Amino acid sequence: MTFENLLVESNNHIATITVNRPSKLNALNTETIKELHTALKSANNDVEIKVIILTGSGEKAFVAGADISEFSSYSVKEGKKLSSQGHEILFNYLANLSTPVIAAINGFALGGGLELAMSAHFRIASDNAKMGLPEVSLGVIPGYGGTQRLPQLVGKGRAMELILTGGMIDANQALNYGLVNHVTTQEELLPLAQKIAEKILKNSTVAVASAIRAVNANYKDGVNGFAIEIEEFGNSFGTADFKEGTSAFLEKRTAKFPGK
Repeated sequence: MTFENLLVESNNHIATITVNRPSKLNALNTETIKELHTALKSANNDVEIKVIILTGSGEKAFVAGADISEFSSYSVKEGKKLSSQGHEILFNYLANLSTPVIAAINGFALGGGLELAMSAHFRIASDNAKMGLPEVSLGVIPGYGGTQRLPQLVGKGRAMELILTGGMIDANQALNYGLVNHVTTQEELLPLAQKIAEKILKNSTVAVASAIRAVNANYKDGVNGFAIEIEEFGNSFGTADFKEGTSAFLEKRTAKFPGK
């Protein structure tokens, strides 16, 4: 599959999706959002792919934001549509993907770029990374989940400060806030992402997908996360992966999960 704004490669059950608009610091435009949806859907539907790594091309930016030139003249109606469609086809879609997604933040992750990274299941960053939601400096607010996911990750007070000042934090501060899980050098960023992915590969894909659903349930309005956990836990007992995992443990051997 060929994309205009993405590079996609697969190796050892890991798909790496790279936003590739270096002249625009990998800024998200409508076409890139659509391509990301297609690439993520394809990887999620591929039984050979068990982990997805999401990153940006070059050494300057993961995704430096949304392409402002596309929507600077939008009306209220068009603005609402832009946000709602973005949530549907990319940001919420990514957050609820059954295949785990690691965001490897290799530089600036601002506005829609940080919102994209926050939609991933977790994040790691290079030591030159800078993160922020500067939308208020443009007379608008984060519209792709930033006002919701940032408080969930770093707490209300820190999120309020970042959003209302429109400021940036560096990778170490993001690590201190809990926004990213690890910080490493630019050169070691993708190797670290691959190392973490390889640990995930050893586990049951069915159980991993079930765990994602259970964790996400806690952040959905009107949903009892504990009830979902009970449901998903019980369902695990009916899977071939559970039978293989428990048998392997009792027989003191490495499990070979069938993914069913």
